[in-house]
Amino acid sequence: MNVVVSKLKEVLFSVLPITVLVLILNFTITPFDRILIIRFLIGSLFVVLGLTIFLLGVDIGITPLGSLTGASLAKTNRLWIVLIAGLILGFFISIAEPGLMVLANQVDLVTSGEISGISILIVVSIGLAIMLALGFVRIFYNIPLYKILIALYLLILGLSVFTSREFLAISFDASGSTTGILAVPFILSLSLGISKLKKDSKASEKDSFGLVAIASTGAVISVMVLNILTKTNEFSAGLDSKVSDTSSMISPFIEHIPDYLKESFISMLPLLLILLVLQRISFKLKKKQLRKILTGFIFTFIGLFIFLIGVNAGFMDVGTSIGNNLALLDNKAYIIIIGFILGVVTILAEPAVYVLTHQIEEVTSGYVKRKAVLVSLAIGVGFAIMLSVIRVLIPEIQLWHYLLPGYFICLLMTFFIPKLFVGIAFDAGGVATGPMTATFILAFIQGAADAFEGADLMVDGFGMIAMVAMTPIITLEMLGFLFGIKAGTKGEKKRDEY
Repeated sequence: MNVVVSKLKEVLFSVLPITVLVLILNFTITPFDRILIIRFLIGSLFVVLGLTIFLLGVDIGITPLGSLTGASLAKTNRLWIVLIAGLILGFFISIAEPGLMVLANQVDLVTSGEISGISILIVVSIGLAIMLALGFVRIFYNIPLYKILIALYLLILGLSVFTSREFLAISFDASGSTTGILAVPFILSLSLGISKLKKDSKASEKDSFGLVAIASTGAVISVMVLNILTKTNEFSAGLDSKVSDTSSMISPFIEHIPDYLKESFISMLPLLLILLVLQRISFKLKKKQLRKILTGFIFTFIGLFIFLIGVNAGFMDVGTSIGNNLALLDNKAYIIIIGFILGVVTILAEPAVYVLTHQIEEVTSGYVKRKAVLVSLAIGVGFAIMLSVIRVLIPEIQLWHYLLPGYFICLLMTFFIPKLFVGIAFDAGGVATGPMTATFILAFIQGAADAFEGADLMVDGFGMIAMVAMTPIITLEMLGFLFGIKAGTKGEKKRDEY
């Protein structure tokens, strides 16, 4: 019971700020329809309940499965088995990721089906699967993470020259969306399970992070390759069908229940199959242990289902309305400032963030405090949303104007920070872009792009998730730099260690 109360408090303190902010906006500069704001409040309750149950399920079921799977793969000591497992696990985890489902549906909707959602799902999942296998190889052969990341981002830089503006935004957005509420806990625990078997404790510690970072680059590369091969560059975009019926208070929560049940079931099915197959050939868990993990799966499924209802039926329309209303105001400072605040409060509601921050504190034995990581993440995401808003307001600013210098700084900093923080920072970039960002904030940016004259919805309405994936890397690397200085000053550890 204490665990449930603890999780509930954690989630309440996370969701409350964004709820309060929306209410303040409703009673001040952007009043909403009464039914819309009531739906938002109902959605907030669903989000709190769903997140609480989901996080309990992750602790009981998903994290242990990832650790057991990673340990089983490492014990085989056979590279070909590790590679095949990485390909299979990567594909099924990605295609079931709710955040990626949301983005794929948004792309399909905004482009009127010219870019199908299923093509985005399959292409991104293939890319992530290949890179997850590469991440296993890196751990297997002790290849430094920063060398792999530099090579991958140089490849991305080369491909970006031949990629259209629309696909550039979608490709980086896909990278953030695919590492979300379901994939991150599993990949992090999978990485931890493999790396813990190393004899060198420091090597094991460093390899506990970085797998999410490598896997997420697969989404970028695969979507860019799709664009280069198909040569599709022109799209007709619109948001007319995006806003649901605002005259009904309850129907949005009820009418899509079958869809949310289906999405939640599809999300959990691959992991359930992995558990049952590996239980038969490798785990050999006792009935009590297996029953506990299955109970965790049930909690995760129920929590995810409730969470999806709350986010989609209660949050999306409010996000679009805020973006629309603020973009039409004469004083554009409002939307810039509120964009920053929205970024800060939204990241605190991302469930995967808590999985990562707890693992960081656990792996470093409390040396790197989760609060320090949370603050750095929140500031980074706040700036990401603010810069995305500015890009909507000033169409001359293109996405690559942010991404090129941004990732140059990210890669340059890897030479000056403790190597443990390289993996932490790049993993945090993927973790920051979960379902709250892929729904509420994406709706906010697209609402602004749709309302602001001169903005291109197809170009400026996407790319925000890409920014959210990048800026936390820089802020976490700055945190790592400070930790390195602190460790060097106190003579506690070499900078290469922490």
